[in-house]
Amino acid sequence: MSPRARVLVQLPLTAALLTVALAAPPASAHQGPPAPLRVATYNIHAGIGSDGVFDLDRQVAALRALDADVIGLQEVDVHWGARSQELDSAGELARRLGMRVSFAPIYSLDPVEAGGPRREYGVAVLSRFPVRSEANHEITRLSTQDENPVPAPAPGFGEVTLKVRGVPVQVFVTHLDYRPDPAVREAQVADTRRIMARERAALPGVRQVLLGDFNAEPSAPELQPLWADLRDAGPRTGGTYPAAAPVKRIDYVAVGEGVRARGASVPDEAEASDHRPVVAEVSLTRSR
Repeated sequence: MSPRARVLVQLPLTAALLTVALAAPPASAHQGPPAPLRVATYNIHAGIGSDGVFDLDRQVAALRALDADVIGLQEVDVHWGARSQELDSAGELARRLGMRVSFAPIYSLDPVEAGGPRREYGVAVLSRFPVRSEANHEITRLSTQDENPVPAPAPGFGEVTLKVRGVPVQVFVTHLDYRPDPAVREAQVADTRRIMARERAALPGVRQVLLGDFNAEPSAPELQPLWADLRDAGPRTGGTYPAAAPVKRIDYVAVGEGVRARGASVPDEAEASDHRPVVAEVSLTRSR
């Protein structure tokens, strides 16, 4: 992400200004109430439901029912292929829902035919708030497009910066490795913590939210370092996978310092994807 400019304005200090400053109430008195925000995460399985049928109308209905201000999506196709009717699913979902979109491809492949759009697959953020900035960070991945992949940095860890009722918020969306061996997820968690810490330092007072399919349950050893920095917004919610009869909780809303989780749930949506969504009500405190 491009360095954020900082401007320091120096004014002469007069006795009158000093008197006013000393008489002013502390900054906390002007802090104001926390800002409410409804967030969700959803692995949309490229728009293919638990019945194996691609149905973007059904996906739109499921997303609209969440009534979320910000939604992190995983397994998003953009002109990827026949399975999703060659559509720009990220753009189409945003258009139909009346939301802004930021798409972060994991894969961006040459078109099948010259002159066609690139074939892309990745994660996305849908937002009711304007996107102030966006980034597609690299984390360790084991490619599904190579015959003999080795762990290597690759894009697909999306970030958007929003301003929610005056509070700056960095929203990250991720999709961690699905393989039984946790080694790649361990590396991805370390990358995630490093990137989020760097982005937090670049914008003092920012609030952070991480949305995603972690492909591991909360007690998994590889996830434990993540909980040193973040809190699980829905520790008592039910399973999210597989959608028809969930037995695992692998989809998360996680929140950082200054973000309070007021409640979370797993909606009873068993058809639009092979995962169920997670939706959470949070409040953002204002920095002093």
